[in-house]
Amino acid sequence: MTTDSSLRSGPGTTGRRSSRDAGDGGDGGDGRAQGHLPGREHLPARQPVAAASAVPVLDVVVPVYNEEKDLHPCVVRLHGHLARTFPYPFRITVADNASTDSTPAVAAALAAELPGVRYVRLEEKGRGRALRTVWSASDAPVLAYMDVDLSTDLNALLPLVAPLISGHSDLAIGSRLARSSRVVRGTKREFISRAYNLILRSSLAAGFSDAQCGFKAIRREVAERLLPMVEDSGWFFDTELLVLAERAGLRIHEVPVDWIDDPDSTVHIVRTATEDLKGVWRVGRALAVGALPLDRLARPFGDDPRDRALTGVERGLARQLIGFCAVGVLSTLFYLALYSLFRLGVGPQVANGGALLVSAVANTAANRRLTFGVRGRSGAVRHQAQGLVVFAIGLALTSGSLAALGTASGSPSHGTELAVLITANLAATVLRFLLLRAWVFPARACSEPDFERDSDSDSELDSDPDSEDVR
Repeated sequence: MTTDSSLRSGPGTTGRRSSRDAGDGGDGGDGRAQGHLPGREHLPARQPVAAASAVPVLDVVVPVYNEEKDLHPCVVRLHGHLARTFPYPFRITVADNASTDSTPAVAAALAAELPGVRYVRLEEKGRGRALRTVWSASDAPVLAYMDVDLSTDLNALLPLVAPLISGHSDLAIGSRLARSSRVVRGTKREFISRAYNLILRSSLAAGFSDAQCGFKAIRREVAERLLPMVEDSGWFFDTELLVLAERAGLRIHEVPVDWIDDPDSTVHIVRTATEDLKGVWRVGRALAVGALPLDRLARPFGDDPRDRALTGVERGLARQLIGFCAVGVLSTLFYLALYSLFRLGVGPQVANGGALLVSAVANTAANRRLTFGVRGRSGAVRHQAQGLVVFAIGLALTSGSLAALGTASGSPSHGTELAVLITANLAATVLRFLLLRAWVFPARACSEPDFERDSDSDSELDSDPDSEDVR
């Protein structure tokens, strides 16, 4: 029998490690909790082997509390299914959450009877605590868990873990709410499940469809970095894990499942729902104030195709266009308001020049930070000077338009002047963006992606407020 006190962390993470994967954590430990993830790789293909192989590819955790009746048939059925269908070495870990019935004896007997089955005893309750304990110590590259009642059809297990084995995805979840899922359960549980997931979507902007299905898997190197950020040790544990993973930009694969409700479930619905809502509030508040270091995981893996230095491929163009348009709309409104204000006391040309000058300085500063991601004060004066050149082009276009309007109509109305200025500004927008992108804020990151810079350069950028960081 194996207890939680004897668990030890497994060997290093599978797959190559990026240059920033070690020693840049800031978590006071080995740097993995906040470090960048290594590139995903397809786990080596093997012939079907016995479950008792020394290093399993898959470790399936079955957390239990007082499950003396269901534990034996569950593990026997799961073990038989994996032995018949799973083409890799596997392990089944029974994680006992301080059971007070004969569950420990049943689990110990299963561990002695079936190869590849082990038993872990914890002296405190909590499904999240059990998963954290076993996953943190497992040496398997793919970690999973399922409920002891086996409500989920086991035929979904291989599709669940296949994207993690192949290196395509980071986490995988079973979904009872997918269109092709087949679910048998009561109206009350159906309503509670859908209401809870609706709350997650509206309050935490969750994109996954089913947070509560007890059928999930994760790659070990991802778990090593996410688990230290997850606070909950109960039923909200996996929901919190999914929310943080999604916010960090990790890829979550969903598998439609066939699911039959367990009428003998011992889950206390009201207490669990209350704790889940408290968890939603806590995580939402932490995300709102930026208390979680998810930016360290925002670049999902070293093999992200967006990180590759490819010649002839524009990088970040879509994001920059969105930022430029947003800044441009606000700048245009600011410019028109200034023009209307200045026009009360001076002529159209002077009012146009003054409004353009003030709005151009604000526009350059906003585009510098929001559109092109330039941080720090270094180069700010040069950027403003170059921005004034772009401003001069806009001034020439708008002033020329006003002059042409005055020549054509003599004394145009204020509304006509505004219409002509809007048209002239729209004509200058494309040229302004091209000049800002190619001349004022050139994309130097294309030749030196920031994921390749070592941790020393990162620490210098973070500590020096005058440094210039183009992301």
